[in-house]
Amino acid sequence: MPLGFGRRSGVAVVEIHGIIGSHVRVPEYSRIFDAVARSKRHRALLLDIDSPGGSATGSEVLYRSIQRVAEEKPVYAYVRGLGASGGYYLACAASRVYALPTALVGSIGVIYLRPVLEQLLSKVGVEFSVYKSGEFKDMTGFWRSPTDQESAKFQELINEIYDNFVAVVADGRSLEETAVREIATGEVMTAQKGIGLGLVDQIGDFKDTLDAVAEAGNCRPLPRWLRPGRSLSQRLLGRSGIGQQGGGNILAEGLQRLMTGGIYYLEPSYIAGDYPNAAS
Repeated sequence: MPLGFGRRSGVAVVEIHGIIGSHVRVPEYSRIFDAVARSKRHRALLLDIDSPGGSATGSEVLYRSIQRVAEEKPVYAYVRGLGASGGYYLACAASRVYALPTALVGSIGVIYLRPVLEQLLSKVGVEFSVYKSGEFKDMTGFWRSPTDQESAKFQELINEIYDNFVAVVADGRSLEETAVREIATGEVMTAQKGIGLGLVDQIGDFKDTLDAVAEAGNCRPLPRWLRPGRSLSQRLLGRSGIGQQGGGNILAEGLQRLMTGGIYYLEPSYIAGDYPNAAS
């Protein structure tokens, strides 16, 4: 029996389904990847991606965790539905990217949310007194619009983070940076088109990806799904039929994302809403 085909060796499968930072909880998934990197039981890693992206920082944390796995064993990505923005960012940590022909990839770019409630506050007669230590200390404040100088600084910040995204794609996909910038317009495209542009390696389904990464890892194509554990309350809610992502929770989460602002690698249509295919 060839080395690596022991009775218990197989392929670790981690599902990146939903928005990174909410459905895909960064600390828990980071611990999963760290465990896969150390595991002798898992000879390879398959990323099952169906995500519009999410937190820029969260995407970076998971990307680096996946890179550490890739230093030890083969990592392949499979995009089943959507591998956009931060979702595609994670795919760039894999050595090969498979996708269904109807899957969408790309949305390479950065978006910054800054709620401005100046007019609303004025209508209800609310004013803020602000005392600050520096000229730009309140530049993210929701109680007023940014000045032209602040807007320029915001754009500098976005450009710097965008440059990082471009560099990650160029490195992970072995592309020239200039070529990546031509397609890093924030748009999504089909996986079929993505092949021609170097964003996808091969059209295939989960089994195709599993067979290929198992061969690369010299093990059986035996999938071993790894998921974060659920708390007692989550298990009880699941058994009682009460969904974890009920309508009220979905709305509250979307509103919170809008109101708190932040920097995202996220397909914009999901900023205020839920991702319907996300695992609860």
